[in-house]
Amino acid sequence: MKKQDVIRAWRDPKYRRSLETEQSNQLPEHPAGKIKAIDDDVLASVTGGCCPPFLISTSPEYCTALCSPCPPRFCF
Repeated sequence: MKKQDVIRAWRDPKYRRSLETEQSNQLPEHPAGKIKAIDDDVLASVTGGCCPPFLISTSPEYCTALCSPCPPRFCF
């Protein structure tokens, strides 16, 4: 399989589905790897994804979903 065809198969799901079984089995793994789902609890722990607990308990009216990314963390 040509390099161009491999790249096209990685980028174009319709083209990838059109490949024969033998061809699709010869495709190398995409360099970016497989897409993995991220759980909501993990997303909530990402900096900037929520307000720090001390701010929620002391000043909930100032806390929104928009927080600065690095310490010191401030909600906007």
